Parts: sequence; structure tokens; C-alpha cells
Amino acid sequence: MIGMLQIITYLLCVYLVFKGFEILQIALMSARENRVGGITIGVLLLIVSVIAAYYFVFAINLQAHASAPPTPTP
Repeated sequence: MIGMLQIITYLLCVYLVFKGFEILQIALMSARENRVGGITIGVLLLIVSVIAAYYFVFAINLQAHASAPPTPTP
């Protein structure tokens, strides 16, 4: 069951990074003369989404290792 949870978390993290990149693209394609604020927000959100995705993957992997059965020692 934890494997399914890992896969779903990985997919959600990819979606999160794509949404951050989409916000950056919208800021880059803006027709306004002064796009610096939008680009800054887009870059910051992209960085935050990558960091959040990394944290979520780290947390779910830690949980998966904690709930895994112990491996037998020879």
C-alpha cells in the first residue's frame, strides 16, 4: 500500500512543479510593459514548488522506510 502512496505523491509533486512553471510562463507572456514583478513572483513560486516537491518526496520516502518490514540479516 505504501508503494501506491509513493507513486501518487510523486505524481502530485510533478504536477506542483508544472503549475509553478505555468505561473512563470504566464508572467513571461504578459503584455504589460513592466513585467518584473510578475516574473519575480513566477520565479519565486517555481523555486518554492521545487523545494516543496523535494520535501514531500523526502517525507514519503522516510515514511515508507519506517513502515517497511525489517530485512533479515544473514
